[in-house]
Amino acid sequence: METDRQIRHDEPPPPTLPPSARQPINRCNLPAVILGSLSFQRHPVALEIDGIRDLHAGLFRMLDGLPDATERAQRFMDYMTVWFLLEEPEEAGSMPGRKKPARIKANYRRLVRGWSFDSDGREGAVLKRWVESRFGLLARHHAGSLLERGGECYQRYLYEGSRGLYATNALESQLDLLYAYCQYELARAHPEQSHVRLYRGINRIDEHEILERAERSRYRVLLNNLNSFTRERERADEFGDYILEVEVPLAKVFCYNQLLPGLLRGEDEYVVIGGVYEVRISTL
Repeated sequence: METDRQIRHDEPPPPTLPPSARQPINRCNLPAVILGSLSFQRHPVALEIDGIRDLHAGLFRMLDGLPDATERAQRFMDYMTVWFLLEEPEEAGSMPGRKKPARIKANYRRLVRGWSFDSDGREGAVLKRWVESRFGLLARHHAGSLLERGGECYQRYLYEGSRGLYATNALESQLDLLYAYCQYELARAHPEQSHVRLYRGINRIDEHEILERAERSRYRVLLNNLNSFTRERERADEFGDYILEVEVPLAKVFCYNQLLPGLLRGEDEYVVIGGVYEVRISTL
């Protein structure tokens, strides 16, 4: 990974995360107004969802003793299967002898893969609502703008998110632990780093909410509360006429392609928690 040598520390930050983009409470160690700010991008600290590392302390102690990342990934998946009874739906509360709803099979892996195929689908709505709950960052877009809270698009987003969680087995808690494991692996693999440089292909900068133009090719933008990026600039070329380059705090990486086998469809895909970011725009 590359660390950012171009993040500017000599300029005062712009106005913080707008009130319309955040909730007053969340379930992690920093409020949304801080973790969603440009200051956090410049000076990140670890983010922890309340209680997750303590509840699963035994898992992380076990992982500490495993030097091989592939073995750790397998142990983590085994732990998820056992802890959440993913192969025993009756033990998790599904009524025996009845036709099981398809959603009982939903799990963290299916959800993330669904995001990879269509971030505006049902799985995307579940993930964006999870970010709202855990980090307090409100979704800005889902198959259309969500800025009009009483609008049809927003109501459809709420419906899809609720429908995606219905009759599932502690799906949001599964995501909590996936994020904690992702942060564990990033910290273990890159103990001296705070950022990763990521790219995204776009057609127009006004596809994003611009808060301020810093200089000719740099903008301060408000990203959706969950976003896909890639580590490969050449890969980003395939998705737009311009390249959005951003230094993402490792603390804001929800998951990435190499975290678990087959987790994401895209090569070197990273799923990133949003907020205010300074970005650089370049041509192909």
